[in-house]
Amino acid sequence: MQTSIGYGCIFLAAVCWAFLGPAGRFAMNEGLTPLEVAFWRAALGCVLFLLHAARTHTLKLQSAIDLGAFALFGLVSLASLFVCYQHAVQNGGAALTSVLLYTAPAWVAVFSRLIFGERLTAFTIAAIGMSLAGVACVSFSGTDAGALPTPVFPLAGVVFGLLAGLLYSTMYIFTKSYLKRYTTYTLYGFSMVFASLGLLPFVSRLPATATAWGSLLFIALVCTYLGFWAYGEGLKRLAPTKAAVLCTLEPVVATAVAWWLWDERFSGLGWVGAALIIGAVLVLVITAQKERSNT
Repeated sequence: MQTSIGYGCIFLAAVCWAFLGPAGRFAMNEGLTPLEVAFWRAALGCVLFLLHAARTHTLKLQSAIDLGAFALFGLVSLASLFVCYQHAVQNGGAALTSVLLYTAPAWVAVFSRLIFGERLTAFTIAAIGMSLAGVACVSFSGTDAGALPTPVFPLAGVVFGLLAGLLYSTMYIFTKSYLKRYTTYTLYGFSMVFASLGLLPFVSRLPATATAWGSLLFIALVCTYLGFWAYGEGLKRLAPTKAAVLCTLEPVVATAVAWWLWDERFSGLGWVGAALIIGAVLVLVITAQKERSNT
């Protein structure tokens, strides 16, 4: 029963996050900058998480060290991730951004080797190669819609998308570690306080239209509060590899949403790149699962 709930939670998180790019574009079309969208996402999201923690009587810290960890995670990982994601959407489109976000497992493999001395298997190296080749295909493919600022090679979108994937890879390590002692909403509530404080200096005005506020509230409620809550609850009940496989549904859903709203789609080469990236993710997580079953 718990496993089934876990699958449902991760699937829900993937669907919630898939709508982030389109909702962010609606907000930016109303005059908001990527930094302002990122701020309101963190600020409104932290309010929802803290209210949930207060209602369940879990709004408390176990040590001052944990507060420092939440501050570091909020500022370095969450705030920077939110900013890079919105910049990537603005410069490269929602579909491209969602695919590039899933270079995260390749980043994890590289850092594990450099920092922890983890052995890279042939499957891991092959997966990294597939991921990089996929990024190249997506980057040089252009789009068919003509709705993006740079139709052939959206360099800024690619760079910010890769940075978002790098920052996203740090989220799993922190979340998995602290979920042993904190609820999902307490963990993200405190972290997003610091994320919003870090982004506050870049906000110069309030959103001016109902569409802007509607987009921001959707991002806060669905893409942030519900998405992160479901992600945390899923990680409590599933092995990391299973959760990672299910999360690869996000770029599929995001691409479908971008096509539905703006007719934004990849050319043939772009679809090859997307398939290579998602295939690389599957190779990484399935190999990790086999290695664990053999130990």
